[in-house]
Amino acid sequence: MDRKEVVNGVADELHATEAAVDAAITQATTLIQSMIGARTILKLSPTVAADSQAKAMTAIAALSEARAALVACHHELAKDHRRLGLGAYAVGILDKTGDWDAGRPPEGVSNIADRRAA
Repeated sequence: MDRKEVVNGVADELHATEAAVDAAITQATTLIQSMIGARTILKLSPTVAADSQAKAMTAIAALSEARAALVACHHELAKDHRRLGLGAYAVGILDKTGDWDAGRPPEGVSNIADRRAA
């Protein structure tokens, strides 16, 4: 393996890990939505399953911290990449151009303002 293959392997693992944490956050928030929806459909008091819902929210907070740590890792790896003199590096599998430019989310991402305007 040459240096480029090794570096690309690390970049691929970083992107896969970032995607996995994002997927876990999405799944955990869906779980909470499901819990609230079930309670509403069954006409149960908000106190029912409050402890389990709080635990799920704690998990989301932990996943958020993990995501922040991965973002910091990404920035540090970019610095290391430059320090090693490896030149330009790939931006990865995500299209980062225009991310949240002009207050608009990337294409395919909706927000509450868009839904209200519709």
